[in-house]
Amino acid sequence: MDYSDLLQETTFALLSNKVRSGLTILGIVIGIGSVIAMIAIGQGAQNSIQASIQSIGSNLIVVMPGSQRSGVVSAGRGSATTLTQADADAIASDISGVAVAPDITKRYQVIVPGQNTNTQVIGTTPEYVQIRKYDIAEGSFITSDQVRSMARVAVIGPTTASDLFGDGVDPIGKIVRINGIDFNIIGITVSKGSSGFLNQDDFLIIPITTAQHLLAGVDYVSTISIQAPDQNSMADIQQQITDLLLARHRISNPQSADFSVMNQADIVSTASSVTNTFTILLASVAGISLIVGGIGIMNMMLTTVTERTREIGLRKAIGAKKRDINLQFLAEAILLTFAGGFLGIVLGFLLSLLISNFMGMATQVSLFSILLAFGVSAIIGIVFGYYPAQRASKLNPIEALRYE
Repeated sequence: MDYSDLLQETTFALLSNKVRSGLTILGIVIGIGSVIAMIAIGQGAQNSIQASIQSIGSNLIVVMPGSQRSGVVSAGRGSATTLTQADADAIASDISGVAVAPDITKRYQVIVPGQNTNTQVIGTTPEYVQIRKYDIAEGSFITSDQVRSMARVAVIGPTTASDLFGDGVDPIGKIVRINGIDFNIIGITVSKGSSGFLNQDDFLIIPITTAQHLLAGVDYVSTISIQAPDQNSMADIQQQITDLLLARHRISNPQSADFSVMNQADIVSTASSVTNTFTILLASVAGISLIVGGIGIMNMMLTTVTERTREIGLRKAIGAKKRDINLQFLAEAILLTFAGGFLGIVLGFLLSLLISNFMGMATQVSLFSILLAFGVSAIIGIVFGYYPAQRASKLNPIEALRYE
């Protein structure tokens, strides 16, 4: 059979029943569009998180309470209290060339007259602004004197300022209340932006002593941030920090450490692992609709074989071979999935744009997701179209001509 004739006959057969063909294609369109959109959400989230981690500082090493096994911190902020201010002071004094900023971070309700918001309050030291790469847009950052005197001052993030005072209002000099204690705002940071999952502008920074003694009533710290002099020295400094804290905590076996030391690469790797799992889960859920679309194709083709039994018998009677009949019906199934695949890619792009523009979530449509979805749809067309095509090709021509 000539391939141009095959394409013409296949197109005519599908167009002769436009409604049924359209509904069958719709199942594939929805399946492929969903897979592409879900993968785009996962990849967009991964890129946003990685960018956010990279923006929190350069040559950054973070010490967190709790042990680390297989790249996952088993006891993290709020649950483990194994790091102290003395540990941070020891790192600063014993390891040369590093900048150190301990912090204690908890969420509080921050109140001003007529408005309030729930945000993270970070108690830390003056080095924090350098290590975590914050720029001050207006006012000043906390000082060493304010840490020593447990001053009731705060540096506010742009999002928190907008939530409390509204857009365009200068927050410098205004008073906010946390746990019944008034804090005077002395500075506002430059916006770092939001990734949709993490808002780097939603916070209040206060002196660490104020946070420990007046708000939380504790003497431990949540994390210790360390800035290495350069990229090449990070591995060595990370090992020095580990050895120092093991000695201070009187732990001989590193596997039993009650803390974890991670650099930015470790944090990115852990975050990527989580988002990859998230992406696979989303794509798998969306992929179910592709299977449903494939079943729809098989159902349509089986119905078509039954309706065209006499036509099949006539074709065989005038010399059509089993291979020709098989190829014709298989081509119809594949053309359905290819048409659905193309429209599904367009739908996936549109869904990704809508999610990004109206839901504020970062999305990224990759060539891999398009090829994956289109390849799966092609396989579905072949697999689910094969049985109806085989059934048509095996019909007895005499019995088929007698079929009413």
